[in-house]
Amino acid sequence: MPSCPLIRLNIAKYPVILWLVALAITLASARYQRHTGPTYPVEDEMTINGQTISYELTRSATTGSDTPVILALPDSSVQAFLQYRRYKSNDEWTTVPMLQQNDGTVVAELPSQPAAGKVMYKVLIKSGPGDLISLTGEKPVIIRYKGHVPLGVLIPHIFFIFGAMLLSNRTGMEALDGQNGKPQNLLYWTIAVVFIGGLIMGPLVQKYAFDAYWTGVPFGWDLTDNKTLIAFVGWIFAWWKNHGEHRSRLAIIFAALLMFAIFMIPHSVLGSELDYTKMPE
Repeated sequence: MPSCPLIRLNIAKYPVILWLVALAITLASARYQRHTGPTYPVEDEMTINGQTISYELTRSATTGSDTPVILALPDSSVQAFLQYRRYKSNDEWTTVPMLQQNDGTVVAELPSQPAAGKVMYKVLIKSGPGDLISLTGEKPVIIRYKGHVPLGVLIPHIFFIFGAMLLSNRTGMEALDGQNGKPQNLLYWTIAVVFIGGLIMGPLVQKYAFDAYWTGVPFGWDLTDNKTLIAFVGWIFAWWKNHGEHRSRLAIIFAALLMFAIFMIPHSVLGSELDYTKMPE
């Protein structure tokens, strides 16, 4: 493969190290994406009247049953309330008391919503006369509901998406070596795994979760679907620049960097959601 004057890394002779580096990058980016996404629980703590209250508030639930919101609150003199309303609706706020349990927790439930429906909620604490204190301040927590996704669909999707990112990183690193690197075979594997994980298994997961196979372009602006499409187009571009007698390491490196950048966008940002203001009552 012709050498690019800007990139002269002699690294292809260390395949095991390259695979380990690609795996480390993949694991780190997957963890970052999971922990920064809008469906990851809100975790923090607050001190009220000398008592530290730790909490974990869920932001994802399966439709079909109400969602319990549980708070560790062993001091029975402190009251807690759950305040909620549907997201993107004209609803008024509903406030219900959180009931004391024998294990030192208090519990209240959020009403189930259809797939892609969202509820915004706050946990309010009252330790005496005066205003209620919200654990999360003025900003409510938003929980999104989804349909049940069978493990037989979800696990292959996760496996192939993880594999796609791993192969993407590894292919990009192979292309950095302009003298000994041979990224062509890896390029084909990357395209195949991205296609299976993102464009076959992805729509199946979407159908189970939100009752639609595809909500990205041209049917909508779902960012998860659009990210997948952009990543796949990037790798098709890399293939086009490397098929037959054509060779372009830069196209492969570009596709790998594009996919890495896409994976750094938190999962489920700008995902499917219902707008209750546009739905019949």
